[in-house]
This record gives sequence, structure tokens and C-alpha cells, in this order.
Amino acid sequence: MRSLVVIVFCFCLATQVPAQNVVDRTTLTGKVMCGYQGWFNCEGDGANLGWTHWAKRRDQPFKPGNVTVDLWPDLTEYAAEERFATGFKHADGRVAEVFSSANRDTVMRHFQWMQEYGIDGAFVQRFANGLSNPTSLRHKNSVLSHSREGANRAGRAFAVMYDLSGLRAGEVSRVRADWTRLRSEMKIADDPAYLHHDHHPVVAVWGIGFSDDRDYSLAECLDLVKWLKSDGCTVMLGVPSFWREGKRDAVSDALLHTILESADIVSPWSIGRYRTPSEARRHAATVWSGDRQWCDARQIDFLPVVFPGFSWHNLTGEKLDAIPRLKGQFLWSQLTAAKRAGCEMIYVAMFDEVDEGTAIFKCTNDPPVGNGARFLTYEGLPSDHYLKLVGRGGKLLRDEIPVTETFESLPNP
Repeated sequence: MRSLVVIVFCFCLATQVPAQNVVDRTTLTGKVMCGYQGWFNCEGDGANLGWTHWAKRRDQPFKPGNVTVDLWPDLTEYAAEERFATGFKHADGRVAEVFSSANRDTVMRHFQWMQEYGIDGAFVQRFANGLSNPTSLRHKNSVLSHSREGANRAGRAFAVMYDLSGLRAGEVSRVRADWTRLRSEMKIADDPAYLHHDHHPVVAVWGIGFSDDRDYSLAECLDLVKWLKSDGCTVMLGVPSFWREGKRDAVSDALLHTILESADIVSPWSIGRYRTPSEARRHAATVWSGDRQWCDARQIDFLPVVFPGFSWHNLTGEKLDAIPRLKGQFLWSQLTAAKRAGCEMIYVAMFDEVDEGTAIFKCTNDPPVGNGARFLTYEGLPSDHYLKLVGRGGKLLRDEIPVTETFESLPNP
């Protein structure tokens, strides 16, 4: 009965959105989708997960010396009940605050931003190594439910993306059990806002074929893909950049190609594989073009990953601003390169990933200072700069605006 109520509720929400503001959820073609981590927690948010993904030690106060993020969210538009005080301070002495992904209103806000800036929707991340922990699973289910409601309210699309990172041998089967529960209990794939492609609900599985000594096997992954296909799903696979040749970040194993040939969408991970606009264009011409041709020959769709920049100084101690954003030019170079390579869909990593400095949502130019705190800014640009840029990327993909070397030459939306 509870599942039925959710379905009816979401349907009512969907009907409240004007038709012209609802994206077509029947296809991934022509869409720019974002990854949505939804993994940020705060002490006192009710999830009992402490300062997860804000602090290195989530059970200790979130303050200087205990931090993982390189970008600080702009909370200007957040309500008082969405804000959580930290041990950091801004230059003017104000206590710095952050948000929790456990807060329904915050997730609603994020999906509303997607609607406002013309972003088609999100793949909601679901890390499989946390599915066996009741507290973690409860949070994941809450974020997914809020994302579902947010997508309906904002006329966006959403889909589930399983990340296999951290699983041990024999544990890939957790995904099968979880997807079974989502379909039977939450009726997730029947939701009006759930993304479909080629007449079936899209399920993404990330982390197949990487050469970083993962414990789970390719054989397990093949079994999962076959099962998802038998369950009536369109299967999208997140794979290493050099999957086609089996080198560098990819394993050299014929079974990887067998798995990909069993799937419907291939999405190579490109974060850190290039660092400048010229390198991004070269990667698209020498790697993406060949990937797309391989996929085309097998009637498989190709979904490249683009990102605005990269930094994980506070997480790992490495250099701050490792891959500079160049005020958006780095991201734009990838969007135009994907278009020139003949790509018909794009994945943006990520919407809310401040840990590794890849977020595109609203971040501040006034992050905390003092006590050795070091954070990136948006280089003085408006906090919605990257939301606008990704929205323009969708128009570029759909031939609604011309391909230009710089986004500044485009007329204002």
C-alpha cells in the first residue's frame, strides 16, 4: 500500500508541471545528464552518519584540519533549516555553513536548479558497498526518494547508477538484490520521471574493467549485465577511458568487450585523462571518435563524460586546483569536442561533487579562511555560472545553438 501511495503521489506531482517544462523521459538521446552524489551528511541531520563527505573523520567536528572538500557551497538560497553550522569561519567572522543531502528541501532545490538552467536530469549515485549497512542504506533510499520527487516536481529525468567501487569478490550480486527491491517495493522504474531509453528503464553500473586491482571479477559483472537485461532494463556501463584498447586505466581482457557488447550504452570515465582544452579536444578526436565508431558498429550508444575541473587537495593533500576550470573554458572545450565527435548524449561529472572539485552547482567565491584552510572559488564568476554553461551544453547538443570555440561568443540565453 505504501508503494502505491508513492506512485500516485509522484504522478500527481508530474501532472502539475507545465508540459513545456517537462523533459522527454523516453530517451537519453539529445540529453545532458549530471551525476548526483547525494552523499553529504551533517551532524544533527537525522541520518546518524555524522559529517560524511565533509570531514575526513565524520564522527569528529567539521573544522580546520578535518575536511575533505575543495569547493564550498553557496547557501544564499537555502532556508535556515537546511543549514548546518561548522567550525569554519568566513573572512568577516561569520560561521560557515553547509547542507545535508538528507534534507528533502535541499534535494528539491537542486532539482529545481536543473529545471531553471535547462539541465535534463541526474543519475542518482548508489554505491553498492554501502547497501548492506542499514544506516547507510536508509540514507541512500531517502536520497533516491527525494530525487524522485524532485525530478517529478521539476519536470526532470532521473535514473539509478550503481557504483561497484569498494566491493569485494562475490559482492556484485548486491546490486541485483537491491534493484529487485527498488522495482518491487518502490516501483522506481514505473515512475513517470524515471529515464527510459529504447523503451526500457535505464540502469547504470559504474566500475567495470578498471586496472586498479578491484576484488570483484569481470565474470560477476557479466552475470549482472545479463540479469539486468533479462529484467527488461537498458543497461549503461561506466568503464575506463581506454577500454577499447585495454591499456592504461583498463584491463586487457577479452571478457571486457564481451560485457560491453551485452550492454546498451557505454560511458568511459575521463576525469584526469586530460588537463587542458587542447588535450580535451585531442582526446575527443583520438579516443572518443574511435569509441563511438566501435559502438555504432554494434548498435550501442556512446555517452562521453565531461567535467569542469578537478581538485582534491583537502581530501588527499595533492595540489589545489590540479586541473583548472579556466572560468568554464575547460568544460566548454569538452562539450564542443563531444559534439564534433558526433556524440548524441553527454554525462556531466558531477552536479554536487565538491570533494574532488568537479561540482557545477552553486558554490561560493567567499569560502572559509584562516587556520590553514584552503579552498577553490569560481574565480569571481556568478555562483550559477556552471549551471548556465551545462544548460547551454544541452542546447549545443541538440543543435539549438552553434558550435563555437568560446561560450562568450554565444548570445545571452
